[in-house]
Amino acid sequence: MTIEELFCVFVFSELWMMKGQIEEQNGTIDDVRQAYNEGLKKCPTSIPLWILLSRVEEKARLVIRARALLERARLRNPGCPDLWLEAIRLENRAILKANAQSLMAKALQECPLSGILWAEAIFLEPRNSRKSKSTDALKKVEHDQHVLLAAAKLLWSERKLDKAREWFKRTVNIAEDFGDAWAYFYKFELLHGSEEQKNQVMRKCLAAEPRHGELWCSISKDIKNWRLKTEDLLPMVAAGASIPT
Repeated sequence: MTIEELFCVFVFSELWMMKGQIEEQNGTIDDVRQAYNEGLKKCPTSIPLWILLSRVEEKARLVIRARALLERARLRNPGCPDLWLEAIRLENRAILKANAQSLMAKALQECPLSGILWAEAIFLEPRNSRKSKSTDALKKVEHDQHVLLAAAKLLWSERKLDKAREWFKRTVNIAEDFGDAWAYFYKFELLHGSEEQKNQVMRKCLAAEPRHGELWCSISKDIKNWRLKTEDLLPMVAAGASIPT
């Protein structure tokens, strides 16, 4: 695919995602389905559109249909960690952990250097196996921002607060643009740090102006939040970040 074709896919898929969001606010589930399906006819390589459509079906409690959509998406877009991740999370949300673990094994075979998959794999493990899995992840993708953040969250869950803080710092130093890391770090300091430590994270985040991250973009790209700035977004994303357990 040429650069021009990639640009067209990106622009058109963004427009179809916006249409789907508007329909979710104002229309029926059939209107939302139609928007995303029409978008996929035009942009079959748009990973976000496949994921959004599968979530519509999941929300309608049609897990089998959502699963089938993600399988079609992976056939159409092989080697895509985001599609594997969504499929794994779908099984987890359906409380089908064995399915999730089986998919994870296949995903890591197909995408062995995917940080987002390794990060997810850590917390798929039973509590007493997570440290070992995090070691495996760090060996595979030592400097990946998702794995570094997962390591920080793991230390937080183990109440190793000083070590967790150091790993949060390491993550945002390596990936200043990674909004999710800033949000988790800010939440961590809200709960366990001093006022100055919390304010320091805010100041550094404002200087970094992050633009990426799954959680970050779920808030920053929401139509109703289009006017918000970093100082508004950080507390909102942090509020939605779950405390690791």
